[in-house]
Amino acid sequence: MKKFLLVLVAAIASCGSGFAEDHAAAPTRVVVLGTGNPSADPERWGPAVAVVVNDRAYLIDCGPGVVRRAAAAEKKGITALKARELKIVFITHLHSDHTLGYPDLIFSPWVLGRKEALEAYGPRGLKNMTSHIEKAWTEDVRIRRQGLEQANATGYKVNVHEIQPGVVYRDENVTVTAFPVKHGIWKEAYGYKFETHDRKIVISGDTSPTDEVVKACDGCDVLLHEVFNPHGDELQDEHWKEYFATFHTSPAELGEIARRARPKLLVVYHQVLERLPEADLVEQIKKEYSGNWVSARDLGVY
Repeated sequence: MKKFLLVLVAAIASCGSGFAEDHAAAPTRVVVLGTGNPSADPERWGPAVAVVVNDRAYLIDCGPGVVRRAAAAEKKGITALKARELKIVFITHLHSDHTLGYPDLIFSPWVLGRKEALEAYGPRGLKNMTSHIEKAWTEDVRIRRQGLEQANATGYKVNVHEIQPGVVYRDENVTVTAFPVKHGIWKEAYGYKFETHDRKIVISGDTSPTDEVVKACDGCDVLLHEVFNPHGDELQDEHWKEYFATFHTSPAELGEIARRARPKLLVVYHQVLERLPEADLVEQIKKEYSGNWVSARDLGVY
């Protein structure tokens, strides 16, 4: 009987400890590392977002400058974005502006001390892209490993996971679900839903309007969605009208999506400003959507 009571007390204490840990879990943060596009805007680096849960960072896309943007966020107090802690990325599609930072993400954290292989999730074609990157830097790896630097033998490697719609990743912090989006003639492009202990976050990636975003959000805490400015001079050309209508989302379309998706916060990112002031795009969105929203800037935390 005494032994039984001791086991029971231990079990209750264990349950109590678990609840305390859950209660003490750090709030999930969304860090927009870069809001840019192919335009060479020095104020907007390449598209990249980090979902930070319990001091672990989960990256979505890796545009130009991703590691340095992460370092800038680290200096602002988000320690999970230390270079050597960048260990996992979810890629929406293989357009260059979303992947030019991929070699940076593979090699720079390794040089700076990462020992684990990078885990990379994304559409078909990611394995081929990764293989070519590894071949391109073969001599660099040889020199760093066999020369005076004595770099480790694992941190530059990549485990590639080519995904399909559905749950693609799960650990103690997060469940990640991929859903298909419509990005022009790309055969595969994805958005991602992140479900953590306290928030549901949806990232559209690049897309024209699709019900998949609405279904994934469905009252989510944060919806990050791309948008383009139809007032640009380029948009007067019929070819570019067709392009943007096929590949991207206008303010009017974004307003309809947000009204149906009902996010607690809409974060507009990867804005195509068309060489016009951001205020012009902001005014258009204001007319289309009266909910809680913000136009993201680099290093914004939500």
